Amino acid sequence: MREKTGVMLAELTTLRVGGPAKRLVEAETEAEVLEVVRDCDTRNEPLLVLGGGSNVLATDEGFDGTVLRISTQGVDVDASASCEADDIAACGGIVVTAAAGESWDALVERAVTEGWTGIEALSGIPGAVGATPMQNVGAYGQEVAQTVWSVRTYDRAQQRIRTFANADCLFQYRNSRFKGSDRYVILTVSYQLRQGSLGTPIGYRELAAALGVELGGRAPLPDVRAAVLKLRRGKGMVLEAEDNDTWSAGSFFTNPVLDVESAAQLPDAAPRWPQPDGRVKTSAAWLIERAGYPRGYPNADAAASLSTKHTLALTNRGTAKAIDLLALAREIRAGVHEKFGVELVNEPVLVGCTL
Repeated sequence: MREKTGVMLAELTTLRVGGPAKRLVEAETEAEVLEVVRDCDTRNEPLLVLGGGSNVLATDEGFDGTVLRISTQGVDVDASASCEADDIAACGGIVVTAAAGESWDALVERAVTEGWTGIEALSGIPGAVGATPMQNVGAYGQEVAQTVWSVRTYDRAQQRIRTFANADCLFQYRNSRFKGSDRYVILTVSYQLRQGSLGTPIGYRELAAALGVELGGRAPLPDVRAAVLKLRRGKGMVLEAEDNDTWSAGSFFTNPVLDVESAAQLPDAAPRWPQPDGRVKTSAAWLIERAGYPRGYPNADAAASLSTKHTLALTNRGTAKAIDLLALAREIRAGVHEKFGVELVNEPVLVGCTL
């Protein structure tokens, strides 16, 4: 367990903004994680849990407490339910349990190599395994709610280890029982994956077109991963140190899910995706662009701007502070509301600041 003082949160987040942490502790074992959490709770010290820092916007004032960076490692594979069938419906699959500090994309890459299907379309997403159930990470027609078997946590309120089955995680679009609360510290996540050479049916039109298959068709796992990575790179959504378009927290706003009446008020050209609960999802990127905020807004000289590749990403052009990104987010949110009457909701966790 390593401890430092005065470390800037900008060094720990993909947006590269954020002031100093009073104390940073990097825990490499589960026992160390529990020790730090229990110690902070005993002393009533504020605690901020970080993994990869890819979904965080932290205040310029920093964090007056302990920042716990979870760097636990380990992947366990239970193949007792495995089978050789390439038919997803006929295959019981395997359970893969990963420590919260494991790199998410490294796990996806291994899954593709090993022939484990179910998370291949989630390639290229930065951050750690522990963050995936928190916000129900999703992209290109997949989300982890489809494969999470269980989430093992430390419950700070009850001061004990608790494991939640999929149904108990209360997954929703980019949400779960773990998001917006510091009660649970995620320790490990188990995923139930199928075995086979083909990925799950493609549920996203852009990805299907890139693969040259029909919507609902299937493609080899390596092809799906390669296509997703290419699409994400084209949108600045794969971290690259020299590309300021990737100095972001990914999509800053979630796609709005509206009731039928509100969706009917949108222009006819607005994307509409019916949801199982009867509501309608639309595109935040479409709303942002049509409200007058194109890629690269406001200009090339701004400290913070929309990505030049994708309007959903707010980016640090190299000198931005949290205050700059918050101002831009507020401007875009207000503009979309004025134009369409839709309230955009931020996807990243805001630490010490609000919109």
